Amino acid sequence: MGNARRELLGAGRLVLDIRDRPGSPSLRFETADDGRKLLLRQAGRPLLLGSSVVDGAPCCPELRLHRLDGYRSPLPPLSAARQRSSVNWPHEYARRLEEATGTPLSDGRWELALRTGFPPGIWEEDFVREWPGGSLGLYCGGGWHGVVPLRPLSPPDSGRVKAHRRLVREGTSAPVLLWWVTFLDGWLLLDGHDRAVAALAEGRRPDSVVLAQLPPADKQWHGAEKIDEAHEYHVQRLAALPPGPETERQRDAVNRAYGDTLAELPYATVPTATHPLPGGAPAWHALAAAMLQFPGD
Repeated sequence: MGNARRELLGAGRLVLDIRDRPGSPSLRFETADDGRKLLLRQAGRPLLLGSSVVDGAPCCPELRLHRLDGYRSPLPPLSAARQRSSVNWPHEYARRLEEATGTPLSDGRWELALRTGFPPGIWEEDFVREWPGGSLGLYCGGGWHGVVPLRPLSPPDSGRVKAHRRLVREGTSAPVLLWWVTFLDGWLLLDGHDRAVAALAEGRRPDSVVLAQLPPADKQWHGAEKIDEAHEYHVQRLAALPPGPETERQRDAVNRAYGDTLAELPYATVPTATHPLPGGAPAWHALAAAMLQFPGD
């Protein structure tokens, strides 16, 4: 572990290029029944069962969840002193993930990006507080975009959360660690469950470091030619216009958009990897029946 190459993208972003973890990661999704049945495992232990069902409009499938106890954060606990120190959190979490087991990391490129703002609703309505069940409304109204905890949430007045609430008020609480899962259109909470509860109890949305998988470096630029063609078209169109402040303003906007688009190309996320569930749908149903969940599926 710890052999990943790093691409530094500034204070709040970096890319880990993992080259020493072939095969399936310890924390992984397995699927059956054409993806309608999900199982999340960590080191072989089942953690989450999901079943996609359609009630009503076919365009609005619902993903019903059942989670099990046993999840272990891949990051060691953070002391209050460490949180109060000056830390570059994407770099800190990258180092800890490189040294850890029980993570979703496998060979490939992974971005860790600090995110300090979220649209309204993600940490309120779409933060799955109930345990062990839950329901995600996928694809309706532009997607789900919520957060799924992987262990039961502590009460806001518990001793552990109260300690974190003091750090939140100080502005020193460490960000939580989220894993972007494309087919959920949302995030799994990998580390910082108590910190998330503390921030919300103080009327704030938790700062986060988001882990997401990126395409291979040699497959980043397949769309660059079309972007170049579109840019060249706009440059030629502007060259035919009379010179003046408005033409210069448009030219600046075109060039800025071109640069921004090219800068983002290498860091567009790819679909979250899944793996075949051994035994397929019968194995999923056997596990679900043993837990007395999803009796109608």
